[in-house]
Amino acid sequence: MTTAARQIDVIDARPAFTQADADALNARFEGVDTQTMLRTLFAEKAIGEVAVVSSFGTESAVLLHLIAQADPSVPVIFVDTLKMFPETLDYRQTLVTTLGLTDSRVVEPDPEMLAKKDDKGLRWSYDPDGCCEIRKVEPLARAKKGLDAWISGRKAFQSVTRQNLPRFEIEDGRLKINPLGDWTKTDLEAYFSEHDLPRHPLEEQGYLSIGCEPCTSKVLPGEDPRAGRWRGWDKVECGIHTISTPLADPDDPANQPAF
Repeated sequence: MTTAARQIDVIDARPAFTQADADALNARFEGVDTQTMLRTLFAEKAIGEVAVVSSFGTESAVLLHLIAQADPSVPVIFVDTLKMFPETLDYRQTLVTTLGLTDSRVVEPDPEMLAKKDDKGLRWSYDPDGCCEIRKVEPLARAKKGLDAWISGRKAFQSVTRQNLPRFEIEDGRLKINPLGDWTKTDLEAYFSEHDLPRHPLEEQGYLSIGCEPCTSKVLPGEDPRAGRWRGWDKVECGIHTISTPLADPDDPANQPAF
């Protein structure tokens, strides 16, 4: 076999984007308003296949409105963990319709994995990390296959774990974009008012950060906006914004409930 023939069989496994690419984009768009940045990125098509990942939570309407104004055909991925508030599912449909988003996608947990790892649907009560892995991290990983870049709605002010968010970063070889990373709560509220965006129906009840129903509670005055997530657990992220670890085996005695 010739050298040329052998080279055909070599798979280029290099990441599509590098940290140098992210640094260059951060420098290029420093000081540029979010809407202009998004319009430019979509128009140039230099970031390849891209999608938005949205929880359709209390602040999601801002990013989705910005996306719709820039290019309503950009795919919007929602992970339905099958533990969501009914109000969130209704809100998703409201925003998709109101904003004119034309490519709304839903991904759910793998049924076989649920049957094997969470057959009673109670894993959230004794192993929330494992529950998030099954119901959110793994489904989103499937949904992101084929993407070169994805857009997140994270903001630095939401918690101490999200401070100093860059607009562009690298995760698993993909470009991760945080258009609202430097936005404040005041910025968001002003945008909601300016564009008369629909609010999540649970927000007025004190739910400031909304995830799955069993692991979301109301936020008390003065608390971190994400204090209502996994209350009582040493856990502040679902795992989609952190490096995932191998899924814990629920059959291992170490992972069984203590009651």
